[in-house]
Parts: sequence; C-alpha cells; structure tokens
Amino acid sequence: MKIKNWAGNIEFSTDQVHYPKSIEEVQQLVKRFDKLKGQGTRHCFNTIADSKDNLVSLIDLNKVVSLDTNAKKVTVEGGIKYGELSPYLHENGYALHNLASLPHISVAGSVITATHGSGSQNGNLATAVTALELVAADGSMHTFSKETSPEHFYGAVVNLGALGIVTKLTLDIQPSFTIRQYVFEQLPLAQLKDHFHKIVEAGYSVSLFTTWASDSIDEVWIKSLAEESAMFEKMQDFYGAKAATKDLHPIAELSAENCTAQMGVPGPWHERLPHFKMGFMPSSGTELQSEYFVQSQHAVEAILAIARLGEKISPYLLTSEIRTIAADDFWLSPSYKQVSVAIHFTWKQNWPAVSKLLPIIEKELAPFKARPHWGKLFTMPQAALEPLYEKMDDFRKLVSEYDPQGKFRNEYLESTLYSS
Repeated sequence: MKIKNWAGNIEFSTDQVHYPKSIEEVQQLVKRFDKLKGQGTRHCFNTIADSKDNLVSLIDLNKVVSLDTNAKKVTVEGGIKYGELSPYLHENGYALHNLASLPHISVAGSVITATHGSGSQNGNLATAVTALELVAADGSMHTFSKETSPEHFYGAVVNLGALGIVTKLTLDIQPSFTIRQYVFEQLPLAQLKDHFHKIVEAGYSVSLFTTWASDSIDEVWIKSLAEESAMFEKMQDFYGAKAATKDLHPIAELSAENCTAQMGVPGPWHERLPHFKMGFMPSSGTELQSEYFVQSQHAVEAILAIARLGEKISPYLLTSEIRTIAADDFWLSPSYKQVSVAIHFTWKQNWPAVSKLLPIIEKELAPFKARPHWGKLFTMPQAALEPLYEKMDDFRKLVSEYDPQGKFRNEYLESTLYSS
C-alpha cells in the first residue's frame, strides 16, 4: 500500500519503502538500487522526497551517537526527531539554539530543506550543524565538516536530498535555558510600517499570525528569555495589541490544548520554542503549506503587498505566519547572505484554489526576490529560481561529484535545479 505525507496531500509514487537498521544497511540499499530517495518524517508538502522506484526511511536510525560536553556538540543519527533529541539534551543541561514550530520533524530532513524557527539573531536549523555524514551514490561514506572541508560544507548541508542519504549530523549545543511565552491580540497592521523591526525583535523568537481578513495581525507570539520577561508580565498593550487572557491556537477557532504553554508560564526551551507539543497533532493536520522568504529590509513592503490580496486569499487560509531568520552561508538556504523575513501560509486543503493563488502571490513578491521554502508548495519554475541563488551552478557541480548518474534525482529536483 502506498504511503502519504503527514498532511495527506501527497501520495508517494512507490510502495517500495525500506527501513534500514544500520548505516551498513543504508550503504547496501544505495549500492543495490539504481534510483532511490531518502525519507524523513514525511512532513514536506511537495514531492521533494518522492520516488517512483525506492524509498529509504531512516525512522529506525534515531539514536544519539555521542554528547561531547567539552566541545559542546552532539552527534545524532539522521532519523532522530527534534522532539526526541531535545528532552535528552535538556536532561543533560544543554539546548539547541532554536526549534521549528513543531518538534515532530526529523533532524536530517529539517536541515537539508533549511527548515527554521524564528528570531532575527537565530539562524535556521542547519546553522547548528558542524558536520554531516552521508552515503553517496556509490555507497561510500562521506563527511562534510565546517572545520575540515569548508569549501564543500556550505553546499552539502542544505542539499535537498540530492547528494545522498544523510546518516549522521553533529550539532552545536549550548547551556539549557528557560523561555516564557506571551501572546497579544489584534495588532494594527499600520504599526508594522513604523515599528516592524522593534516588534519582531521584542523577544528571543517572535511570530505574527494573521488571516489577512482585516487590517490587524490577529496574534503576536513572543517567546522571551526568562531573564528578559519582566517587561511583559504586566504589559496590557503591545503596539496597540491587547494581552491575551488565555492560551491561544495560531488558528483562532481551534483549541489551544495542543499548543505550548503561554501566559508567561516559564518552561524549558524545548517546551516553549515550538508552537505545538510533541504528543499532539500539530497545527490542524489537514492542511497545505507555502512559504516565501524576502530580505528583511523589504519585509514591510512585502507584507503590505500580501495584505492587499487579503480578500482573495483569506477564504482559503487557516492562518499565515510571519517570522524572521538570521543570515547564513549555505548555498541553497533561502536565508543565504541575507537576514530574512518568511511569510508562511497554512491553507485549507483545497489544492485547486491554492494552485491558482500561488502564482498571484509569487507575482506580488517577485519585486522582492522572494525565495520559496524548498519543502512547501510553490509554482515558481527553475528559470525563476536560478537567479535567486548565486551558488546554484556550484551546487549542481557538487551533486555531479557525488551522484554523477543522478541516482537521487527525482521529478522535483529535475524541475527545480535542472530544467531550463
């Protein structure tokens, strides 16, 4: 029986799914097949991890390999989820610098697609990586390290699954820390014109949620370091937004039961940085997602451009989230060499309608050179993507070195990296 992705909008093109129990088994599978794709937790909304031939799931390669407290690094197998790794780190007194909105996703799958959290000083999840190990097309093992192979490291980490099967990653860690989460409602959109950067830099991680149905941002989520939280404790007004009186869900009509605690209740980093708890269904479950990254200096113009489309898009939207991401050096990262603001759309599961809206959104964002999230839905052709990534040709050359016959290529990679 064929499997589907997490949201159910993608049915994978083969039922040939292999579950190796060791890295040696991964090598054997790679040598055995002419075509295959690695698979994480199936949280992508497009066909980036699809194959018509063979899928290799790393769900059983989910262990912590080592914790180096002197170097402040942890090495993990590629299939481990953030929701599995984070409690282990916290119990040992350590933390990662940031997490995505849900902890249910695998480390390898998140890193290779440049998945991110929020915070103007916080890079995406890939920026924690200091070394990455993968199985290349001939079955051989390769390690890309920031220290020993910087010329290839920055091309190899955000690799979209094109280089091979990622089996291990080494991540930077830091001392564990506490976060308090505060939510404010109905922030006037006009406040963004003069105060955008102050608003999104008000906490360690800040998210703005809206349905674009009015001239207000519906919810502002501020994840504040405990020692910086005193200012929010009695704050009733945040740039015109009112302090929430109870825990909220980013999708207003849903119960906050699945969400991480708010109202300033202190908690460890891994129980506050995500929006959703590990043991529950994140977001709505039945949904589609798209996301576009623009340079921070163009954020307000881009947000207002989307706001003008409000009447068209809000009927098909569950919520939209605006987040900030620090610049990085990964060749195919949407935040390559630029502090970014990501405009995310969580859609109702109506692909016929969404497929018509995405080109309209992409046209509005084109003047700002918006880059799409690789693991979410977009309609931009390769010809539009190519000029947005100055290192794309270098990346293709790197791929040809480790997968000369295109063993790991699929229709998605052909259309995004190779079609002219």
